[in-house]
Amino acid sequence: MPLPAFQLNFLLIYLIYGLAFFTMGLALMLESGRSPLLVERRTLWLLALFGLLHGAHEWIEIILSLVVWLGAPFPPTFEWVRVVWLIVSFVPLLLFGMFQQRSKAPFYIGCGLLMIYPIMVLVYLQLQIPDTARWLDVLSRYHIATPAGLLAGYAFWMRSRQVTSEQRLQLASHLRWAAGGMAVYGVTQVFVPYLEIFPANWINSQAFLAMMGFPVQTVRAGMAVIVTVALLRAIQFVEQERQQQLLAAQQARLEALEQVQQELVAREQMRRELLRHTVIAQEDERARIARELHDETAQILTAISLNLATLSKFAGTEAAEFLDRLQNLARQMSRGIYRLVHDLRPAQLDDLGLVPALQYLTEQEQKRNGLVVQFDVEGDRRRLDPLVETVIFRIAQEALTNVNRHAQVNRAEMKMSFLADEVNFQVKDGGQGFDPAQKLVPPHGWGLAGMRERVESLGGCLNIQAAPGQGTLIEAAIPVADPGDE
Repeated sequence: MPLPAFQLNFLLIYLIYGLAFFTMGLALMLESGRSPLLVERRTLWLLALFGLLHGAHEWIEIILSLVVWLGAPFPPTFEWVRVVWLIVSFVPLLLFGMFQQRSKAPFYIGCGLLMIYPIMVLVYLQLQIPDTARWLDVLSRYHIATPAGLLAGYAFWMRSRQVTSEQRLQLASHLRWAAGGMAVYGVTQVFVPYLEIFPANWINSQAFLAMMGFPVQTVRAGMAVIVTVALLRAIQFVEQERQQQLLAAQQARLEALEQVQQELVAREQMRRELLRHTVIAQEDERARIARELHDETAQILTAISLNLATLSKFAGTEAAEFLDRLQNLARQMSRGIYRLVHDLRPAQLDDLGLVPALQYLTEQEQKRNGLVVQFDVEGDRRRLDPLVETVIFRIAQEALTNVNRHAQVNRAEMKMSFLADEVNFQVKDGGQGFDPAQKLVPPHGWGLAGMRERVESLGGCLNIQAAPGQGTLIEAAIPVADPGDE
């Protein structure tokens, strides 16, 4: 049997009514798990619960109306389920309005209503008044729904004033619309189903329909749509705020990272300058000590040796032997000081340049330690910056020392390559090697670390290739500022 147009419109109103509040409930439930930019997070889930429950209640109304209009059997239990569901759906709205208030009076009023309502329900049940389910429906609207709607509307209004003071005017506008819609929705709950008791016998849904020409559910559905749209727009605005805050936080983080990067670059530059000055100061001090040993101590030892030789001509046989031993000791001391002077600062490096100094170093290694070093030079030989020559010479010294101590071989290769804009230096051996990834405990590894620091202080790069049983390759590449400098 087809339904009359009026009944179809009624069903459509209930459908929109329920869909609006159910949509609001879903949106607010999702929002309740995020930052409390809309309202307090601890109360937002109550409003979401009201939307879900009350929206579902309106769909129950559709089912029950269809059952009545189609003349199907109607179990009385269904009406009790609807009423209990209606009461339960109003409670979260009242709690939301209570907990959102800053003053205590609305909170106490809500608590009083929640305590009085069960008492009145028990009284009505004891009196066994006919049509008890409808009485409970009316009581829930008078004692819970109307105060809940007004308190929720007032809560949204107060929140709108707060965000207005924060210059969030668009959000304040959305909250005012929600406040108005919720307050009007609460007021419409006074239009209850007709009962033979004041004021339900005068102010009821039938009287509203007779006076306005449309059911009060139309106004409630309209208010539900207004509240839902306003809160959805408010959620959208809050989400935009979150995005802006996220972008601002990301921008601040990027700026902080850039600042840290700049500081790290500045510190790295300062570290290199400090290393450069440290290397220069070390070499200057080595040169000073070498000069003093050469010019003073070595000369004194030479004079002592000459005087001992002269003295031995006038001494007896026993004294001459003793003087000869003293003279030999003086010569040994002179040779030791000469080696020390050379290790501190070889004269060949300052007088003849890097290549002759390296050639002399390989010769001395073969004489002292039996290490045969094959030294090759590629490119146009030229004098480099004194600091560059010093750094390369020290790398060669340290590398050959490591070969003698750890490689367990008696041969090594050394190559010097003069390129257009850099100089490349290599020391290679076929010894036992090591694992570069292995963490070395000091003092082990300080020699390699010192090489790297010296090279990096000149803006160069030190590459170490090694593997257990496969030898070691140390390669330094240092930029040359002026390749034509002689």
